[in-house]
Amino acid sequence: MKPSEKTIGSLGYLLAAVCFLGIGIVQIIPARASADLLLYDLGGESLYKQYDITPDSYLSAGSGDRNLNGFYDLRQYPGSPPRIPHPAEDSFSGKTQNCLSCHARGGYSPEYQKFIPVTPHPDKELCYQCHVPLKEVKRRFQENNWESINPPRLGRSALGGSPPMIPHSLQLRENCIACHTGPGAVVEIRIGHAARGNCRQCHVPMVQTEPVRVFSRTR
Repeated sequence: MKPSEKTIGSLGYLLAAVCFLGIGIVQIIPARASADLLLYDLGGESLYKQYDITPDSYLSAGSGDRNLNGFYDLRQYPGSPPRIPHPAEDSFSGKTQNCLSCHARGGYSPEYQKFIPVTPHPDKELCYQCHVPLKEVKRRFQENNWESINPPRLGRSALGGSPPMIPHSLQLRENCIACHTGPGAVVEIRIGHAARGNCRQCHVPMVQTEPVRVFSRTR
């Protein structure tokens, strides 16, 4: 084989390797971009999908008798998962459809004569991992010095008249309309503009930050 032929062959192998590597990069970039977008948007895609399948009559319905006092009574502290306030069979554990049959789309329960709140995370299937039924009403723990944290203040805006910021984290609470619309919504936090589906276009999470000293005094 002549030296020129060897050179051409080597260049051919090199070109093939570059093309192969380029194809791999092209395939990786969209997957990485999609993952980054999902992380950036905090699961916003699920909000849009839920909004599309929620009837307008449900979005525009008024709240029932749920209020913030009852909302926090079901929680150890603001932000913790609520306990199950009604009897629930032990067999429900691990069988998500038993819970989602009521809490996936809400509605009215003739048995309890109340509107059913909608779960904001129906994709999380191990309900009993976070939500526990109330087995006994009597106190089972000794007195202690536990002090709960204060609930977030409502209606806090960066500027007067601007949309209020989201005062809680979005982990497991990406679906805004599950808690803020419909007859199962808490009265104090029910919104009056449910027809606007892109909630985070105006409302952004409130991040607590400490002042950072950029400059230091020099001598």
